[in-house]
Order: sequence, then structure tokens, then C-alpha cells
Amino acid sequence: MVVPKSHPRYESLRKRELILDGIRDGLVAEAGAIAHGRGEAFDYMMGEKTLPSAQIASIAAAALLVQAERPVISVNGNTAVLAAPWIIQLSELLNAPLEINLFYRTDDRIRKLTQFLEDRGAKNILGAKPDREIPGIDHARALCCDEGIYSADVILVPLEDGDRAKALVDMGKKTIVVDLNPLSRSSRTATITLVDELTRAIPLLIENVKAQMDDPDLRILTDFDNLENMGAAVREMSLFLSDAL
Repeated sequence: MVVPKSHPRYESLRKRELILDGIRDGLVAEAGAIAHGRGEAFDYMMGEKTLPSAQIASIAAAALLVQAERPVISVNGNTAVLAAPWIIQLSELLNAPLEINLFYRTDDRIRKLTQFLEDRGAKNILGAKPDREIPGIDHARALCCDEGIYSADVILVPLEDGDRAKALVDMGKKTIVVDLNPLSRSSRTATITLVDELTRAIPLLIENVKAQMDDPDLRILTDFDNLENMGAAVREMSLFLSDAL
């Protein structure tokens, strides 16, 4: 299906097509379409725009990534097909590896996602040969690499599973989650939660990382309270809904 740019739902439909293409190409699990639709419902409730609370969280996340000693970006199928150019750019900017981590893991999906990212310029990709396991998880997302997620101090985990997000925090790691649902386990567990849509959140994060590199200001990490900021996101969504009706 070719979606005309004149269509009022162009961006939304284009992203749906990317997910469906990813399923057909073996990059995305079928359940990924359900997860995408669930997130899209929350995006409607914020007017499909980045909220002020997410802008604040993005600055804090950038500061955390810039001061990290071993940052890593975790990648699943949805993240790759929706935001590959930006996560690759962020990876290069931070000198942070991309580590493929999947719930519905198969060697074929890992191979295809690795090739997909390499074709778009990624150079530092982990995940094909995991040699460690995250404690407390009894499914495939426990598998990880010692030189990546297992040894990282700060991990960007877009579109994350709640149990792994908690397990990473239990390991003493700081996590940055991108999740449109402020009520999810991932959102409530993370060190910093970007309550925003992925293809808006990552480009904004890149801008803020560049700004932090040019003029570091780590005071925001002292002042930032994730639960308080997510409460602000819920209030902003409620206000939008009240004004829309």
C-alpha cells in the first residue's frame, strides 16, 4: 500500500506500513503490530506531539547518556524498522553499541536485523553471540552480551518489556525508556522515562545529547524526579483530552 502524503493520517499509516513490512521481512514479530497499535492509542491522547514533560525528560536523559561510562542502546524489531537512522546516529554520537535483544528470538531474526542495521550504516552491533544472562528473567530477553548490556552502566531501552526493565534496574543499571504509556511497568521502573513516540523522542534526544556535549549541565539529574515527571505527563494528556471534547 502506498500512502499519499495528502492523507490526514499519513505519518500514522506510514509507520503502520513499516511495521507490517517488518513482519513480512522477518524483522518484527507479529506481536509487534499489537504493541505498536497500543502505543498509538496513547499518542492520540497527547495530540500526537511531544509534551512539555517529555522535553524535560529528554534533557535529563541526554545528560545521563553523556556522563555514562558504558552506554548501550538496546534494539528490538519495532525500534529498528521505525527509527534505524536515528538510533544509528545516536550510537555513533555516544560511541555506544547497538545490542539486538528480542523476546521472540530466533537466529534468523537476529541475522536479518543485524543486516538491516548494517545496510543503514551501523558499525557496532551486538547480540548475535550472547555470552551472559540477565538474572531474574526466564525468557530469551535474558540473553545479552558481556561487552554490551551486561556491563553497561546506562542503557537506552526503547519499547521495552517491563520485566527486563525491572531486572536491569535490579542489576544496578540506569535505564532510559521510551514508552507512550506512562502507566506501564517499564515507565514506572525506569530511571528516566520519555513518554513520547519513538520517532519524535530519538531525534529530540540526539539534539539534547549534542547540546549536553557542547555545554554540559548535569544539575538537571539532581533535580529530575521520574515519577513526578510522569505524573505531569498524565496531567498533560488529561488536559488535552478535556480540551478536545
